[in-house]
Parts: sequence; structure tokens; C-alpha cells
Amino acid sequence: MLPRNWRRVPMHPRRHARVKPAGLVSRQAKIITDPRAPVIPCTLIDYSAGGACVDLGGQVKIPDRFELLHVNTKKRCRVAWKRGTKIGVVF
Repeated sequence: MLPRNWRRVPMHPRRHARVKPAGLVSRQAKIITDPRAPVIPCTLIDYSAGGACVDLGGQVKIPDRFELLHVNTKKRCRVAWKRGTKIGVVF
């Protein structure tokens, strides 16, 4: 049994704080896997300067590297983790 005041500390702490989209910021994003392939619509859950959490909304297979288009910003991404329909990406 763990002591009451014990906290789980991540092995690798975050370099950047997460920011949840708020206000009039669009949560809709698109994943571009290949210039000729159709884009994959997704929902942005949260993001930071170093990465983001994205909900694919269904069981969609995507490669480990792709581009994420949010509003007018396109970022090259690498998948860091997968849990169900959500993925974590690193920019």
C-alpha cells in the first residue's frame, strides 16, 4: 500500500504545458498521410508546443509519420502513443 501523500511522478516530465483549445478555436483537424491520399478528419483534444492528442473518431490505420493540418498550420508529426481511437503525436 502506498502512503497517502505519495504522488505518481512521470518518468519523463513534460517540457511544455498542455493547452486545451478554448474559445473560438476550431477543434477540427486533418491528417495528411500522402499528398495523393484523401485526408483523414480528426478532433484535436489538446496540444502543446511539443505535441498534441488527437481523436480519430474510429479505428483508422495511420502511418507513424504524417502531417497534421489545424486551421492554417501544418506540422510534421510522429506517433508517440496510441490508446483506442486517441493518439499522441510529437511535432
